[in-house]
Parts: sequence; structure tokens; C-alpha cells
Amino acid sequence: MELRQMEYLVALADERHFTRAAELTGISQSGLSAAIRGLEEELGTSLFIRTTRRVEPTEAGFALLPYARAMLEQAAGARDAVVKASRDLAGSLRIGAEQCLGLVDIAALLDRFHRRHPRVETHFVQAGSHDLLGLLRAGELDVAFVATERHLSGLPRLEIGREPLLALLPPDHPLATRASVRWEALADESFIDFGPAWGVRTLNDEAFAARGVHRRVRCSVNDVHTLLDLVCRGLGIAVVPRHVAAKPQASGLRALPIAAEDAPEWTVSAVSSGRDRADSPAAHLLELVKEPRG
Repeated sequence: MELRQMEYLVALADERHFTRAAELTGISQSGLSAAIRGLEEELGTSLFIRTTRRVEPTEAGFALLPYARAMLEQAAGARDAVVKASRDLAGSLRIGAEQCLGLVDIAALLDRFHRRHPRVETHFVQAGSHDLLGLLRAGELDVAFVATERHLSGLPRLEIGREPLLALLPPDHPLATRASVRWEALADESFIDFGPAWGVRTLNDEAFAARGVHRRVRCSVNDVHTLLDLVCRGLGIAVVPRHVAAKPQASGLRALPIAAEDAPEWTVSAVSSGRDRADSPAAHLLELVKEPRG
């Protein structure tokens, strides 16, 4: 058994979906399927039950899962110990992130960076993507994790991943029985959306405007769980990244794909100021982002 196979196993068990697990681990879907099949052949048993809509671990898969997580945790700890012993990094690091990015776990990243570089004093701020980029350009942040491709000209950028947007509706909504929806079909709806500084708000505003569709934003929020609560209460619908629609708080809602030719992609990136040295805390944080999760 190889460490990468354990990474794929954990991702697939967590996501229960080959496409999402492949995106999370940075491998093609066919490559992920081949790796899981190879692991199953090596162990002589099936680890997942595959259906047309979902993937579920078998009893053997569930039995292997805690050991896989432990292997990944030990490997990450080993790498951190080596780096800590060989690089006595000091200084400060100012980090910003939009809330609930999904494709990167900011809390886990900050924790791991601190364990690896305990002498670096870290400062963290949470804000909308456009506000974060303003702080970055003003020299008040070293690295920002943002969900926008706007206003990035001239800034070094590491793309972390992409997700489609989904329309999120109460189950009794007239459109809830559809398999998918187009932007134009949402023209007369009331919307719950994030504040103007959030990346997804820009995507939504531009997508509707490009199609000549006027929309009414009834509630503007700065918290994912408030948005989901308001949609659940029937105060409006929302267009959100896929991982938001997959949250437990959204389990009672209907998530509709937006017709593929119409849907922009929601993109998460780590953006730096470009003023830091190759051996700076910011550079080491970005190194950590590139490492396999574990």
C-alpha cells in the first residue's frame, strides 16, 4: 500500500464522488479509479460500492479508513518534523481568506504551518475576496486565499481548484423538480446572496448581467450558514459553489446544476504580494499548499 493510495481512499470516502475526489487530490478521474482498483486488487476485496449516483465504502473500506488517515497524519508529521529541524524559520506572516472556501481548509493549513514553523508569528483575517485583494495590494497581507479571478493582474497566483455553481432552492419551489436550470429561468426570483466583496457575488452579478437578466437580491449576507438558513426558510433562492450546496445545513434543499454552457466556474486561488523572498514565511506557506493533503 502506498501513501498516495491512502490519500485517494480518504478523499473518495469523504466526498463519496469520483469527480470531486479527483479534483480534491489533483488527479484525473480515470487515474483515481485505477489507483483504487489497484488497491482493491492488492487487498483482494472491494473497498467501495459504486452506483450511478454515489460511491459508498464497503465494510472493508470502513475498516481500512482509520488506518489510512493515521498513515497520512504520520507522514505529514514526519515531513513537518524534518522541515522544523532543518529550517529555523522566523518572522511574521499575514494571511487572509474568504469564509468557507471548501477547496482548502484554512484552519488546518494554519495549524500545520504553525507546527512546522513555530517561531513565525501568524496573523489571520477573514473578509470578502475583493477586500482581501485590496489589503494585499496595500501591503497589509502577505498571502490571500480568494475566490475570484478578477483584479489579479500582476499578482503571483497559485490556483487551488474550481467548482461549478448550483442553484439552491427550497424543495417546494416550482423549479425544484427540474433536472437543471438556466439563468433566464431565475429572472423573477428573489435572491439571497453574499455581500459585494465576495467572489461568488461578482460571478452571479456578471452572469445575470451578461444575459440581460435583472434580479432582485432580497438579502445580502456575509456568512454561509445565514445564507442557507434564509433559503431554508423560503425567503429566496441562491446560486452558490457546489461545496456550499453539499453542506449538511443544505440537506433539505434542492440543488440544480446550471446548464453547462451557461455556468461560469468558481475558482479558488492563493495570491501573494510578489514582494517576498524565496525563503520567506509566505513562500513556505505556499509550499505547504502544494503538498498532498494528509
